[in-house]
Amino acid sequence: MLTPQQMQEFRIMLEERKEQIKLNLTGKAQEILEVSSQELNDEGDFAAASAQTAIDSAILEQQYQELAEIDLALDKISKGTYGVCEMCEEPIGIERLKVKNFARYCIACRQITEKEHH
Repeated sequence: MLTPQQMQEFRIMLEERKEQIKLNLTGKAQEILEVSSQELNDEGDFAAASAQTAIDSAILEQQYQELAEIDLALDKISKGTYGVCEMCEEPIGIERLKVKNFARYCIACRQITEKEHH
């Protein structure tokens, strides 16, 4: 189990990442608006703008997903369940949490869930 100090450190890291994502989302949304308001002179310009918009949309989707995962992790910290695997209910290794602060599964269970999704 994580110590209260470790929980606090992870809470701070998660909150900092959350603020960074919010800034990223605001910037990306502004970029998409600027691209959509540009006059496109030919098919090449339109194709380039469409490709960039698709990439930006994928990035936004990934960022929103990460934001939801962070919110879930912060909720778990407040409930005292952070760092516990949602599948086997064993502690998630601290090294894993350092790499992926919002991890919901231990490594073994993550591998199981990935196999089920593929």
